[in-house]
Amino acid sequence: MSLLEIRDLTHAYGDNLLYRNAALTLNKGEHMGVVGPNGAGKSTLLKICTGQTVPDAGQIIWQPKISLGCLDQYAEIDKSLTMEAFLRSAFADAYRLEAEMLALYEQAAEGDSAALGRAARCQERLDARGFYSIDTLIEQTASGLGLTALGMDRPIGKMSGGQRARVILAKLLLEKPDVLLLDEPTNFLDQEHIAWLSGYLAGLDNAFMAVSHDYAFLDAISGCICDIDNYTIGKYYGTYSEFLKKKTLLRKDYLRQYAAQQREIRKTEEFIRRNIAGRKSKMAKGRRKQLERMDRMEALEQKEIRPRFRFPTPPLIHMGNAEQLSVRDLSAGYQYPLLSHISFSVKGGQKTVITGFNGIGKTTLLKTLAGQLPALHGSYRFSEQAVPGYFEQDLVWPDGRKTPLQIVSDENPRMTVKEVRKVLARCGITAAHAMQEVSSLSGGEQAKVKLCLLTLRPCSFLLLDEPTNHLDVQAKEALKEALTEFPGAVLLVSHEKEFYKDWADRVLSLERNH
Repeated sequence: MSLLEIRDLTHAYGDNLLYRNAALTLNKGEHMGVVGPNGAGKSTLLKICTGQTVPDAGQIIWQPKISLGCLDQYAEIDKSLTMEAFLRSAFADAYRLEAEMLALYEQAAEGDSAALGRAARCQERLDARGFYSIDTLIEQTASGLGLTALGMDRPIGKMSGGQRARVILAKLLLEKPDVLLLDEPTNFLDQEHIAWLSGYLAGLDNAFMAVSHDYAFLDAISGCICDIDNYTIGKYYGTYSEFLKKKTLLRKDYLRQYAAQQREIRKTEEFIRRNIAGRKSKMAKGRRKQLERMDRMEALEQKEIRPRFRFPTPPLIHMGNAEQLSVRDLSAGYQYPLLSHISFSVKGGQKTVITGFNGIGKTTLLKTLAGQLPALHGSYRFSEQAVPGYFEQDLVWPDGRKTPLQIVSDENPRMTVKEVRKVLARCGITAAHAMQEVSSLSGGEQAKVKLCLLTLRPCSFLLLDEPTNHLDVQAKEALKEALTEFPGAVLLVSHEKEFYKDWADRVLSLERNH
């Protein structure tokens, strides 16, 4: 049975077309992975499904009374709530029913015999909902996503962005809506927590759609794949690996048929040109009518751009192996330290990766080293030769209404518009995306704009906080090549071992040392 049916979907941002007369169905219990290159429209599709975005044309038909749950990692939450209180709010209806039941029992104790029967019916409904297993469910989910170590009484306001995103995900899983819509749910998860989420979703009876660039995760959870490419939405049954094989074969077959049709069109057009005014004029006119009636195959447009990143170094900077950063007994945090008594150093040209469980303070450490937060204790010092460049993982802009073209131009006023367009294109930003409001771009496209800005600031020491979170495989490979070739020092926070294992010189594991 179809829970969702999308018909004749067409949508564009300005000149940037995402879908043209596309269609998709989601059936009961289906586990769907949503894939496509950065900027293809994956996140937009989920927003269209929830009504957050109204498409230019098409119908979005949900089965009546279906409950939807959409992962919004940046949702506004009462910061005074503890984690436990926030997770318990997933069962607000059940707690209201319990309160009603207790009130009815009190009425029954005072002699209202009818109240006893109503209380018993409330009790039956609570039993059917598994009310008395709520504490166990909350514990299992919080533990699976690595939240229990934070303390269930921890206020939301004292959590890092990654911790907060995991708490929002935990509540969504506890609510168990009929359909889950998940946009990059693994972004703030360590490998063990991704493994737990994979097992949870794979065993879920309810349907879901999950956008992800983590293809091992998609392989583990998906029974079908929604592929957004070339302005169409294709649906393939099977795992992500099976989808790749099918799509490769179908693409080769389509290109073969398209080439054959183009040869036939050219041959027919040549016949018409040579004979339209001669003895075979009648035959030529007949061929021309055949051409006009032909259902012509469309050329496949290559929307996916292979980015090229290059991080320039300042002129006259000596790239030796002398110490470029010294961290001594550093404590980093906000009102209270998240990390205490950290000491390490980084030499010139050294590629260092910082790992550790989410919430330990990796982002806070980089913000401190980048000068955005004051050190709470201890010290850090860059050498006089070091010129730091910082990539911040949060996709926050001073003015989200500005376009990438305006943002890059404002920071580089000496560059011509043509030069700005060229550097954006080199970093994988299409001409259409360059003219679109930056806040309306996908996470991957916004990350590319941030990387583009960094490529225009010569530096000798890169501080990178989870730069691959939103990037597709093409952009990740391009970034990996750029960091491998970069002659300066790199301090990278990352949870993706596959990204850094081939080029990192050393790994500092904060949970192991502190």
